[in-house]
Amino acid sequence: MEARIIELDVREDLKNKIEPFQKIMGAISSLNANDTFILHAPFKPTPLFAVLKAKGFTHEEEEIDEKHWKVTFVKKS
Repeated sequence: MEARIIELDVREDLKNKIEPFQKIMGAISSLNANDTFILHAPFKPTPLFAVLKAKGFTHEEEEIDEKHWKVTFVKKS
């Protein structure tokens, strides 16, 4: 089975004061081992790292711009 990649940009949600946590949890709910979840956020989403680590994800973060962080989560088997 080929690994899937799901990408989600929550910058606009946060700009409009919409909490994206449920949207993020929904996006990762169907991911299997070796699938990738890419998150775009206006800040480094540090609290999310522990939550997704508990669900079996590793992560790499990259600051693209002043208000643009790209975090790549990979679900481990």
